[in-house]
Amino acid sequence: MGKIIAVCISEKKGTQKKNVHEAEFIKEYGIAGDAHAGKWHRQVSLLSNEKIEAFKNRGAEVAEGAFGENLIVEGIDFGTFPPGTRFQCGDVILELTQIGKECHNGCEIYKKMGDCIMPREGVFTRVIQGGIIREGDEMTVLEESVVKTENGKLRVAVITSSDSGFAGEREDKSGPVICRIAEEYGYEVVHQTILPDDMTMLCDEMKYICDNHTADLILTTGGTGFSLRDCMPEATQKVAQRMVPGIPEAMRAYSMQITKRAMLSRAACGIRKSTLILNLPGSPKAVEECLTYVIPQLEHGLKILIGTEGNCAR
Repeated sequence: MGKIIAVCISEKKGTQKKNVHEAEFIKEYGIAGDAHAGKWHRQVSLLSNEKIEAFKNRGAEVAEGAFGENLIVEGIDFGTFPPGTRFQCGDVILELTQIGKECHNGCEIYKKMGDCIMPREGVFTRVIQGGIIREGDEMTVLEESVVKTENGKLRVAVITSSDSGFAGEREDKSGPVICRIAEEYGYEVVHQTILPDDMTMLCDEMKYICDNHTADLILTTGGTGFSLRDCMPEATQKVAQRMVPGIPEAMRAYSMQITKRAMLSRAACGIRKSTLILNLPGSPKAVEECLTYVIPQLEHGLKILIGTEGNCAR
């Protein structure tokens, strides 16, 4: 069992977090008022108080929140738990999604100490159930679990890449189209999020889904065009361990019969571990055309990938 030592937020990105003593945690979003909250997998960061104290004993002078942590917790060594572990504090339930992170270049702590503990000791979680967390509250370890489908359906995660959608300035119409079509073909949508056209955030989200076996198929929409911010194909190629060029080639060939501009799509497709990642166009109409065309053939490939069907299936 652990104890909350500090609750920290930063109202603007790039500024140090400060202890606000209590905060509201919003389901599938993060902490109200925190600049790093959003519909992604790194909503709330946690750091063990014992790790901070040990670092201070080496001569470091750091304030609460200096490492970028939202919650400082005494009595729990977060680095010993695998992704999928759940923690409860009052009504709030957090699920561990990532252990450590790459340290920011020019980190003030690293400059002074030649070291920083957040990259190896800090963890990130998403909010499964919301509520209020205050200093002094108790935190317990609930379980070690990942998202699983027990009904035998193939699992789909949907990622929309859109700066304006992430900022709440534009309605995401393509993501819901993907969800509808996937469900019509017997898939179960287990994860859906909107992210900005940001290479690091897109890569991290796809890695999280693949490496934790959250879904068998990731379908993305947006970010495949010529805009300077469009980077979904590059993110997919960076994350994938094996490329599958035939599927986007087939989509382009089919779409060319509808509009010659289909040749401008840079959509990619690849495999990471046992998950297939497929980029779809950004417009709802193009999403429906392309996904409806290829989805009947995906099931066989996915079942081969996860080992439930052979290459010579009847």
